[in-house]
Amino acid sequence: MDLPLQDLLFMFFGGLAIFLFGIKYMGDGLQKVAGDKLRDILDKFTSNPVMGVIAGIVVTVLLQTSTGTTVLAIGLVNAGFMTLRQSIGVIMGANIGTTITAFIIGLKISDYALPIIAVGTFLIFFLKNKKANNFGQVFFGFGALFYGLSLMGEGLYPLRELEAFAELTVSMSENPFLGVLIGTVFTVAVQSSSAAIGLLQQLFSQGALELDAALPVLFGDNIGTTITAILASLGASIAAKRAALTHVIFNVIGTILVLIIINPYIKMMAYLQEAFSLNAEMTIAVAHGIFNFSNVLIQLPFVAVLALVVTKLIPGKETLIEYKAQHLDPVLISQSSSIALGQAKKETLRMAELSRQGLEEASKFVSNKQKRHAELTYQFEDAVNNLDRKITDYLIKISTNSLTAEDSRLHSMLMDTVRDIERVGDHMENIIELAEYQVTNKVKMSELAMEDLKEMFSLTIETLQQAVKALEDDDILAARSVVLKEEQIDKMERQLRKKHIMRLNEGKCEASAGIVFVDMISNLERIGDHSVNIAEAIIEEE
Repeated sequence: MDLPLQDLLFMFFGGLAIFLFGIKYMGDGLQKVAGDKLRDILDKFTSNPVMGVIAGIVVTVLLQTSTGTTVLAIGLVNAGFMTLRQSIGVIMGANIGTTITAFIIGLKISDYALPIIAVGTFLIFFLKNKKANNFGQVFFGFGALFYGLSLMGEGLYPLRELEAFAELTVSMSENPFLGVLIGTVFTVAVQSSSAAIGLLQQLFSQGALELDAALPVLFGDNIGTTITAILASLGASIAAKRAALTHVIFNVIGTILVLIIINPYIKMMAYLQEAFSLNAEMTIAVAHGIFNFSNVLIQLPFVAVLALVVTKLIPGKETLIEYKAQHLDPVLISQSSSIALGQAKKETLRMAELSRQGLEEASKFVSNKQKRHAELTYQFEDAVNNLDRKITDYLIKISTNSLTAEDSRLHSMLMDTVRDIERVGDHMENIIELAEYQVTNKVKMSELAMEDLKEMFSLTIETLQQAVKALEDDDILAARSVVLKEEQIDKMERQLRKKHIMRLNEGKCEASAGIVFVDMISNLERIGDHSVNIAEAIIEEE
């Protein structure tokens, strides 16, 4: 039955939308099923490039997006958890992991898409168990992926009868570079290599494309998928740019190598298709898998060279935030509680310094709205949260020992101080989220309001810095100075609120900007409270 052009377009674009939603929804569900373990997998199992490749495969299968894995790897490089070399291994693994979607499509279970969606819906809406809901999300996304693919296929079916399309496929067969270009452009357009390869599988299964035209498009899809990482790295850190460039170089080199032997490769795939009776979708999936796996095997020994090349191409010193605890030696707990407490104090001072640096980055982001500062603030906050857990666990283990009265007081003070520093991290994150809301919703703040904010930031950072110094030196005079400064912060907050109300009444400030302003100074005032808590703990100990 011939369908009108409008219906075919609706089917294609609607199917593409459902397919993309299915992949995203399934990936989110798999993440929830896995729990908050993805970052831990990348952190623990990247001791060498080979382990990095394995970790990259596992995480990409769970995320259902190689870009998501690349972004995670970038964050860990910034954090000092992972070197650029290790991240290259993860990116290589992500390229293998992303082929899983093509193999899933190759299973050709589109006839069961709607029952699978029904199972997912039942698990989401009719069961109260959170784990069952998460599995429901996986099933629903899995079914939606196939349903969208089926609709896309129906929308594309008439293409095979178009003379212009037939001529294009002949051109792609004769000139593989044209196929690579088409694959790259389409993947950039839909921002998903899985969708582009799914579409290619549909065209090949319907006979609209021959194998010698389809494979160059497949290799182009692999180049196109790197664009998402490039876009994600714009305005971001040097590490992010280097990792994105690594992804591009890796895929471009792989494509160049396979184009050199394109004719033998096509013959090999034609033989495998016939010898193993592979359906059309599975043939493309196998070709994709062999390409990426071979590319990793060829380039893995040259990880160090690749790291050197991207470092030369993107020079500069990267800001590294060391997440890992540096002073918490577990052996000391059983040997000497006093020395262990001293080490815990050193780590607490590191944590406090990270929170201060994070607050400075938050101040810069509020002032100039450069994405780099927001990114660093989130990383500092992440580091603070990590140290909060590590130090608290260490202090709890120390508390199982018999402590002197003096050690007991220090132990109690450190427990309270760690909690206060962690709360400082939360407030600086709140400030970044408010500034991001400001950018997203084009909320403009008056120059007077920005000056007031700058002044309060300056006083709050100075107060936190002095509290950290007082803790480091056990300086009771510095601690008392912090108490006085915090009173200044409280007074400033009240004054700035009044000035803000006056600006609103005079029409100098928008109401939406006023809400952001008030929330920001409120968060700064709370940071002042936590700074004074640190100082008062020192005063009480003395």
